[in-house]
Amino acid sequence: MGFAGLRVGLVGPLPPPAGGMANQTRQLAELLGGAQATVLMVQSNSPYWPEWVGRLSFVRAVFRLVSYLLALWRVASKVDVFHVMANSGWSWHLVAVPVIWIASVHKVPVVINYRGGEAKDFLARSQSLVRCSMNRVSALVVPSQFLQDIFSSFGMNAKIVPNIINLSRFRPRETTRSSPINLVVARNLEPLYDNETALRAFQIVRQHHQNARLSVAGTGPEEQRLRDLANELGLTDWVRFTGRLDREAMADLYRMSDVMINPSLVDNMPNSVLESMASGVPVVSTNVGGIPFIVQDGVTALLVKPRDSKAMASAILKLIEDQELWNRISAAGIAEVQRYTWARVAPILADVYRSVTRKAAP
Repeated sequence: MGFAGLRVGLVGPLPPPAGGMANQTRQLAELLGGAQATVLMVQSNSPYWPEWVGRLSFVRAVFRLVSYLLALWRVASKVDVFHVMANSGWSWHLVAVPVIWIASVHKVPVVINYRGGEAKDFLARSQSLVRCSMNRVSALVVPSQFLQDIFSSFGMNAKIVPNIINLSRFRPRETTRSSPINLVVARNLEPLYDNETALRAFQIVRQHHQNARLSVAGTGPEEQRLRDLANELGLTDWVRFTGRLDREAMADLYRMSDVMINPSLVDNMPNSVLESMASGVPVVSTNVGGIPFIVQDGVTALLVKPRDSKAMASAILKLIEDQELWNRISAAGIAEVQRYTWARVAPILADVYRSVTRKAAP
């Protein structure tokens, strides 16, 4: 069995905004459709209708939840399996849990695709509630060994189904280096991702290379504070806040960049790291969470401790000033991401679907 003829209820967010999980959901829908599966999409972040509802916080939450539950109920009678893109916190309780219980009523198997980098803290707080629902889940899949180990520590078995990277979109540029030096950060502007440390590291880099530029691709509640910090550090003319970019624009930005900076404090398997590697852009990242599970320090990336702007700047300068090191890490990254192509991931996912649908068959 491949995917031909399989009816998949795919549940998750879709762009806009074009975040990591939203992009993975959209990409999976496209790939499954291309493999002759029938994909019935239930969007967990559907636009509010009527539009005025979005301006009323409590009302909009009720409207979205009711609309979401009705959509799940309609789709449940038409699919062979639900595939749920799940995360921690309220996302779990309001997105994943309703699918599990509605699918249980309709006797449809559920594959939970858990992707939250804060899984350990979430499970420690809510494991009894999570277990209650997980007892009705047919399969738990995660994108990395990092998350597999966390669930195992709570007595839950998970299978690894890696993220998928489109290598025709995220590909290296023809020239190896650019002038001026272009750096990029591609994380949401939230405290969790510590973009402040990236700005402070960039200030140190500019003391050595006055032609360096930094693009900050993302949006979030910290945007104004980060703009003010860039001004305070004398970086206003050298830092560009691009806002959130779609996947095509993001691919173009990677190809214009020399180093990608990932300053996050908590992480799982960020697409931005894999996309940068696929684009031939060496990565300097904090060594948190699942990052050491997907890259090797000094081989496919350079890793530093979190909240250490001096160490981060030092790693960036190494790559800028050592062409041989830059070339070696760039080439190793391109080779490593071959593991994340659809051709490699599809058989693993098909095996999961095969297993749960056979068990559900009368």
